[in-house]
Amino acid sequence: MQRKGDTNAIFDLFADEAPQPAAHEQIGPHSWLLRGLALPFMDRLIPALRDTLSKAPFRRMTTPGGHIMSAALSSCGQLGWITDQQGYRYGDRDPRTGQPWPEMPDVFIELAQTASAIAGFADFEPDACLINRYVAGAKMSLHQDKDEQDHRWPVVSVSLGIPATFQFGGLLRSDKPARISLFHGDVVVWGGEDRLRFHGILPLKPAEHPVMGPQRINLTFRKAG
Repeated sequence: MQRKGDTNAIFDLFADEAPQPAAHEQIGPHSWLLRGLALPFMDRLIPALRDTLSKAPFRRMTTPGGHIMSAALSSCGQLGWITDQQGYRYGDRDPRTGQPWPEMPDVFIELAQTASAIAGFADFEPDACLINRYVAGAKMSLHQDKDEQDHRWPVVSVSLGIPATFQFGGLLRSDKPARISLFHGDVVVWGGEDRLRFHGILPLKPAEHPVMGPQRINLTFRKAG
């Protein structure tokens, strides 16, 4: 995922493509867009991500309706998110190998807790990190994150790689979602009364990120158990 050269210079170059609003932008009563928050973590984050994926490679899972998801998935932490014809759920083992999911790297936890604290959710201790990989044309339909046992805790979503358009809707699927451009290093946090808002990703346009290549990887942190 990483090329030779000055990594910091590469990040600075790509950052010029992103808009330059206030670093912390409130997008709901208890929801925040934190522009570029993850960038200072990259020197540790990317190697930790690479190591995690070597232990639990991406795979495309099947929904209960029998559809193969366009985004490839992996997980780390005590629990991993699973979808198949039996339904959506969390499990403590990778169904492909029967082994526990890889341990969540310390830098993942540090980033998730930094973001959640900024958004007003102190003491967040994620036990699940869903890792999604999107390439050109891949998407995520509007959905709610509701498989977790306790909705008091927020969702923390970290964007890496090529840009994406995040749809952030209301508590009903029929509510018209806002469209928010996400760039490498951006973090979105939502919780409280916003916790069950519908959200998704529009189909990605072809692009090439100088560090991550022609893909977007999203880290979604939750307290699932």
